[in-house]
Amino acid sequence: MADSRANGPWDVSEVDFNDGIERLDLTALRVTPMPGVDVQVQVDEASGNVVQLTFARPDGGVQVQPYAAPRSGGLWDEVRPQIKASISSGGGLVEEAEGPFGVELRAQVKAEGSGALQAARFVGIEGPRWFLRAVFLGSAARPGEAADALEAMVRGLIVVRGTEAMPVGSAIPLRMPENPDAAATAAPTLPSPFARGPEITETR
Repeated sequence: MADSRANGPWDVSEVDFNDGIERLDLTALRVTPMPGVDVQVQVDEASGNVVQLTFARPDGGVQVQPYAAPRSGGLWDEVRPQIKASISSGGGLVEEAEGPFGVELRAQVKAEGSGALQAARFVGIEGPRWFLRAVFLGSAARPGEAADALEAMVRGLIVVRGTEAMPVGSAIPLRMPENPDAAATAAPTLPSPFARGPEITETR
């Protein structure tokens, strides 16, 4: 776990916010903007919570979501079989491989609205009492310029877990800032093959 986060993403306790870097504050995540990468959010109007966060380029994107995790870690090992079963039951293909963030899932999933298969890469990153899921889509699902840029975007993230007790596997709420000038408000058009996140509810 430590090696996979050697260059980020970071826990809030690991960052000096006097570094002069301007970041977008989404409560549970601090996002460092990068040229050529759009920050796209889909917001639930009733609650004000961000229900989907995507970093997008014309050739690909990555959807990210932080979750509460046990102090002992190991959530990614529990979640991977669930993702694999979901993809396989939906008519997709999936295999485990070693990637820049550790063990990842490389898949071909059914695109929303069509029966065509689309490449997707599922990554799980564990920090202190949090778990960050990232789903790379389009060209970013394979090695190349898009993957490099969007992996750098993920590594620049800062996770703010908070101190409150939360069920293991529950999404840590993301909220738009009061002055969201740095974020786009359009909903992403990329498919979300694992939108519900980890189906783990017990506390540890």
